[in-house]
Amino acid sequence: MQIIISFGLYRVEAEIFDTPTGRAVYNELPLKCNVSTWGKEIYFSLNSRVELEEGARAEVSVGDLAYWPNMPAFCIFFGPTPVSTGNQPVAASAVNIFGRLLKIEPRELGKIPDGENVTVERLD
Repeated sequence: MQIIISFGLYRVEAEIFDTPTGRAVYNELPLKCNVSTWGKEIYFSLNSRVELEEGARAEVSVGDLAYWPNMPAFCIFFGPTPVSTGNQPVAASAVNIFGRLLKIEPRELGKIPDGENVTVERLD
């Protein structure tokens, strides 16, 4: 399952994995909202409610798309977060990794400010 994530002038394609969380997020699309940032993480709210899956973890990789159940939120990781101890991103708590950016451009993602509009759509 392929999606496009659009922020103002920047767009990036991503792959959604065929998991319970991936299907729930994909079925919620299209969505439009405003983003928040936390270190080198962009996140925004979702309506989907899913349980943490086996393998849920806080340690993630650059380019991962994850579901954070506490908000719930769609998270895009592109570098260290405030709880990271090195260069790898770490979520605030366990997340379900449900997808991956197809092209990782930390410099471009780092330009996205709090409150920026985001649109996430299916690429059918």
